Amino acid sequence: MKDLEFYFQDALKNGYAIGAFNFNNLETLKAICNGSENTHSPVLVAVSEGGFSYIGENHILPMVEAIRKEHKKLPIFLHLDHGKSFEICKRAVDAGFDSVMFDGSSLSFEENVKITKKVVQYAHKKGVFVEAELGVLAGIEDTVNANEALFTNPQKAKEFVEKTGCNSLAVAVGTSHGAYKYKGKPKIRFDILEEIQNAIPNVPLVLHGASSVPQKYIKIINKFGGEMSGAAGTDAKILSTCAKNFHICKINTDTDMRLAYISTVRKHLAQNPKDFDIRNANLLAIEEMTKLVEEKNRTFNCENRVK
Repeated sequence: MKDLEFYFQDALKNGYAIGAFNFNNLETLKAICNGSENTHSPVLVAVSEGGFSYIGENHILPMVEAIRKEHKKLPIFLHLDHGKSFEICKRAVDAGFDSVMFDGSSLSFEENVKITKKVVQYAHKKGVFVEAELGVLAGIEDTVNANEALFTNPQKAKEFVEKTGCNSLAVAVGTSHGAYKYKGKPKIRFDILEEIQNAIPNVPLVLHGASSVPQKYIKIINKFGGEMSGAAGTDAKILSTCAKNFHICKINTDTDMRLAYISTVRKHLAQNPKDFDIRNANLLAIEEMTKLVEEKNRTFNCENRVK
């Protein structure tokens, strides 16, 4: 089976982005892989630092290995999302992850370079892919919390990649973490994105804060007891443009998976107040999240990339 480096270079050459979908339980993991197999798309199944603690590092790889046995022809890569220290990245590498992200976006440029380089040196010895981040995305999600965005500087991006040797680079061009991304229309700086890809043309770029926050889920959540007024996300057309016309080779999705899950469970339990078997709600949630993953893979132009 082809490795992660192959798919990133293929994405770079052919104008698509690999979906990286966060999971915190078996139901979400099943849906991610079901949806990706249905669209014949390579996939990164991602665990954040919060997910790492919630699931337990001794349980993550066995879960993924079990899923791989069910989807033998599907390239499934296990990824650490937003590792905030060398130590957590090292633990993920040692646990058998295929890819780790060191998020030094809150650090000074020099400190970010220093720790990213250390992560790269350790990970590459074991054949593990390293994603780094330069620039700051606004918003709140899991362990990520920033009030203001700081766009990635294209020339600094070139210097950063040359000094660290990272495999891919997450950039800040206007997207935002969480379910409450924007007030008004999103303003994505395609001009900066173009400058970045021109500065580092052979480096796969990554887009975080890219959940679309589908309003159908928000309406269901609010109808059945939730309070999520004002939630808004990144338009799917923007994501498609990033994948097809720029060097965005990986797009992260976390919030949308949570919304699909919670909205389905809320609706089922509200409409079936006597049902105390969570399996019934979870099976419906798996179906809904599977459809979401299929839709995302088509948006990312990642359909039929597994031959």
